[in-house]
Amino acid sequence: MAKNKIAYVCTECGGQSTKWQGQCPHCMTWNTMVESIIEASVPSRYASLTQTSELKKLNEVKMSAVYKRTTCISEFDRVLGCGFVPGGVVLIGGDPGIGKSTLLIQALSHMTNDKTQTPCKVIYVSGEESPQQIAMRAKRLELEVSDIFILSEINLEKIIQSIEKNKPDVVVIDSIQTIYSEELQSAPGSVTQVRECSAQLTRIAKQLEVSMILVGHVTKEGSLAGPRVLEHIVDTVLYFEGDQNSSFRMVRAFKNRFGAVNELGVFAMTEKGLREVTNPSALFLSHHHEEVSGSCITVTQEGTRPLLIEIQALVDNAHGASPKRLGVGLEQNRLSMLLAVLNRHGGIACFDQDVFVNAVGGVKITEPGVDLAILCAIVSSFKDQPINQKAIIFGEVGLAGEVRPIQRGQERIKEAAKLGFTRAIIPKANIAKQKIAGIEVLGIEYLSQALQLLKA
Repeated sequence: MAKNKIAYVCTECGGQSTKWQGQCPHCMTWNTMVESIIEASVPSRYASLTQTSELKKLNEVKMSAVYKRTTCISEFDRVLGCGFVPGGVVLIGGDPGIGKSTLLIQALSHMTNDKTQTPCKVIYVSGEESPQQIAMRAKRLELEVSDIFILSEINLEKIIQSIEKNKPDVVVIDSIQTIYSEELQSAPGSVTQVRECSAQLTRIAKQLEVSMILVGHVTKEGSLAGPRVLEHIVDTVLYFEGDQNSSFRMVRAFKNRFGAVNELGVFAMTEKGLREVTNPSALFLSHHHEEVSGSCITVTQEGTRPLLIEIQALVDNAHGASPKRLGVGLEQNRLSMLLAVLNRHGGIACFDQDVFVNAVGGVKITEPGVDLAILCAIVSSFKDQPINQKAIIFGEVGLAGEVRPIQRGQERIKEAAKLGFTRAIIPKANIAKQKIAGIEVLGIEYLSQALQLLKA
């Protein structure tokens, strides 16, 4: 048997080096090189998983309709792209105890008991919990799990052997960091083990057309533990987000080869498991009995879903030499840039004011379409002038003070009108030719025009 070699592998890009370096020579990131064992040869038992194909012209490839198996949980199906695809590999990551296993056992129970779909054979591979613990959870959630098979195993070779023998439709690996291969000498959870085990499971999923769901641990920074190549080889990457002080959970798609990216599914954690929230906009809106200053309603886009959220701002006299700039759920640098635009093109200086901006509900906003709403909330707090509670405001603000159009403007206006909003201040280029019933749409081109409309 050939002797194994020691190499250093980058946890970000998977690049290898014969000696340790502080900076990866491939992706140029720092402090990502870890010691790993490199096998001298590829194990012969995996040779059957690697199939060679002849060259074909792309236009001669025969295409067939992709059948997606739904989970009967609409919020989960939205994030997945209408369900699981045969041969697709899904990676789900999240903090410990946030509800990853709970959501999966609920989805598997619905799939195996759905009479409208073809019968589904499921294998749940547990490397962390015993079968008794999983059965206790299913009983507590009052789920029908008679058609779900449990395999308590962490050996990769035995797991692959069970999959080849039983030929299931869906396989859940909980979690990928606990699986190890006998052909590798490193410990479970190491870079080498996670990379090789996930690669072999992905190959057998493609070969046997099995829907594979991998549960992954996350680091203290919130990223998936293990090599970054793990996110590249799978088809879909989902992140479970949530605050420990809140009962609401959000599943977000960061990569999806079979659906839209950045889709958001909202759930509420209850005694009976995760319950889907059909109207998530209500979570991010405060219900004030009277109009308050510093509050502005805007519409952001999460994947294909328009989502109404409330932006709150507080402007107060600075009590120190350096005024504070704090944005919760917003990018800090963009807040500083918007304050400079407000000073130059809006005539409102905040150089001696502390400015605090918050997105209600703990949602994280990354798109520039909320720029106008942020500035209007700041002006409202600065002048102590409330904004109409039935008005929505959105638009991107440029450095010249212009208000630029954003994507899916009509869908955002329709969502606001459906929820009872009667006024919309938006970029002029987003105004539709056909009027939307129940809502007054006001188009603007510059920031100064929006500030004038706030007084009306």
